[in-house]
Amino acid sequence: METRVGSDRSAVNEDPGAAPFGNFMNYYTFNPPENRLSLIPTSLLENTGCCSENSSTVLMLDVGCNSGDLSVALYKHLLQEDTPKSDSSKQEVYLLGFDLDQDLILRAQNLNPFPQNIQFIPLDITDESESQTVLDSYLEKFGRTQFHLCTCFAVTMWVHLNHGDAGFLSLLSRLSSLCEYLLLEAQPWKCYRSAARRLRKVGRSDFDHFKTLEIRGDMAAHAREHLEKQCAMELVQSFGNTTWDRSLLLFRRRL
Repeated sequence: METRVGSDRSAVNEDPGAAPFGNFMNYYTFNPPENRLSLIPTSLLENTGCCSENSSTVLMLDVGCNSGDLSVALYKHLLQEDTPKSDSSKQEVYLLGFDLDQDLILRAQNLNPFPQNIQFIPLDITDESESQTVLDSYLEKFGRTQFHLCTCFAVTMWVHLNHGDAGFLSLLSRLSSLCEYLLLEAQPWKCYRSAARRLRKVGRSDFDHFKTLEIRGDMAAHAREHLEKQCAMELVQSFGNTTWDRSLLLFRRRL
């Protein structure tokens, strides 16, 4: 997928809403981080037990981080501080964000205010072999096999449209295998129709799988069903809907 991003940049330039992989160049100017952060409690890490005496570090993963604005804002939101503390007795929180668009990642890297604690890399979650190798290598540095918390905001639709029903379910399975807690925002079906319409507007053909998708309707419900029935996860809390009418759902791995 990464090799196609550059060639599809023309569609994005013609219409900022027509990004075939969700790789909008100025996404956070029209959907600012506060739209999500206003629903997420600052005590999330404490409430989930991620910050406990059993671990000296907390590892977060942001899948599809775009230019990193939300990743950084979420980090600051959960830590309630503008700079990481140097107190050695305090747990360190590290965040790894990745996106398949190298231009967006370069922007994230250049604007990253916390390079010691936040890292941004180009990576395609649908390339299971490469992404698993990269993420395993990152986790090994901390003696971990999973992230404490994984966030996935508005990514499911793009994988679904470009990789079909199997890709959608595979993504959910991958996410669940990477973490103890998963904070998921799945785009509703109306967004699928809007994405296809915007792509046609700039003269591009439909998404390869749009017309053949069998998983339709309440996408958050479909995601929850797969995560709970097939991935040994359970919904622990819904933080409500964003201003774009998308639900934020927190899942955890069943013990």
